[in-house]
Amino acid sequence: MKENKLKFGVIGSGSWGTALIKILCENNDEINWYVRNKDNIDFIYKNSFNPNYLNSVELNLNKIKISDNINDVIYDSDVIIIAVPSEYVNAEMKKINVDISDKIVMCALKGLVPETNLLFGEHMQKYFAISKDNFLVIGGPCHAEEVALERLSYLTIASSNINLCEQISEKFKCKYINVSSSDDVIGIEYASMLKNIFALAVGISNGLGYGDNYQSVLVSNSIKEMKRFISKRHKIKRNINDSAYLGDLLVTGYSSFSRNRMFGNMIGKGYTVSAAQMKMKMVAEGY
Repeated sequence: MKENKLKFGVIGSGSWGTALIKILCENNDEINWYVRNKDNIDFIYKNSFNPNYLNSVELNLNKIKISDNINDVIYDSDVIIIAVPSEYVNAEMKKINVDISDKIVMCALKGLVPETNLLFGEHMQKYFAISKDNFLVIGGPCHAEEVALERLSYLTIASSNINLCEQISEKFKCKYINVSSSDDVIGIEYASMLKNIFALAVGISNGLGYGDNYQSVLVSNSIKEMKRFISKRHKIKRNINDSAYLGDLLVTGYSSFSRNRMFGNMIGKGYTVSAAQMKMKMVAEGY
């Protein structure tokens, strides 16, 4: 594999998928993008932005090839980034009928795979023969909306293959994105999932009228619970105060961009789940 010839393929055209496309265009010349809706593809090619998400982001179409065929995107890419909500990932993965066992796969979702209830890395190893050395996780406090605004953000990319991890990390670094490497794949997958649940609780407390004092105690207890849970599932030495754990929890719990806080806030105010989902028009993965 030649470092400078890596082709990235992004699966997902929501806000996070669009943000990743923007980041990758900073350092890479060829990016494949899977967008399910043909009308959206035509719109993007005509107008250079995603009509549904982050429409302030002007996309560099000289670097992007868009397709509504997931297999074409995968076949033509070396690195596959899965950036669809966990609720829908199994349905998308079932569409794959090409061999991906030799591909590098990156997880950018924030939850367990439905039906199998596995972490995405476990799911890919069991059902798609992806080796641990070819699997990476993207974590850390990095809201898509702030990427769109080019506000300074910090990602953590994790893999058991630290050389690959550092190589891939360089492809994401730019003037507004810094990246650190980690070998705690399982811990960061769990942290990315758990912080959504905790943020939902913070949002509910805010909707119920509890103040900052209460919410700060809730977040403090949440990081303790996250540490205990992850240590039970994958006991290695880690600093739970690092940005991939505490940092991600803080931004998801407190940010006005947080879907999970927003969803929880509506539940706390008395919305039904279905009413909150309809009003948000986005997926809160903590639910």
